[in-house]
Amino acid sequence: MKMAVEIERKFLVDTIPQNEISRSKIVKQGYMVNDERQVVRVRSIDHDHFLTIKSTTKGLSRLEFEYAIPEEDARDMFEHLCGSSFIEKTRHYIEHQGHLWEVDEFHGKNQGLIVAEIELESEDETFQRPDWIGDEVSHDPRYYNMNLTTDPYENWKK
Repeated sequence: MKMAVEIERKFLVDTIPQNEISRSKIVKQGYMVNDERQVVRVRSIDHDHFLTIKSTTKGLSRLEFEYAIPEEDARDMFEHLCGSSFIEKTRHYIEHQGHLWEVDEFHGKNQGLIVAEIELESEDETFQRPDWIGDEVSHDPRYYNMNLTTDPYENWKK
């Protein structure tokens, strides 16, 4: 059995190329466990709901397991297990040179932050960077979604 490994890189975005967006979805993520070893979160993407378990990031890789759950379970987890530990964003999907970019436009206390992610098959996989991509922030823990719940973007600008 093959383990589920996520390999992704993150970049800042100043302006989203609206004409390149293939689709967009509303995302809400809540965190039930967020420590140095693992993250357990509930996520709603439009009308789909998931429970996700991730290990600590090593380099650009980490274990990730995601399971579909009923809407009622997701609602209960947000209400009873996450408290205020959640983020909301609009995720835009953009195809570029054979890769899918997920561009997250954050809302609420993270308003103004836009981060693009690309998932790769290996840590050394090459890819064409679109001209709308800015600085890489893959290794900056401030940009991890889980950390944006406790230290939101609005706090950085002070």
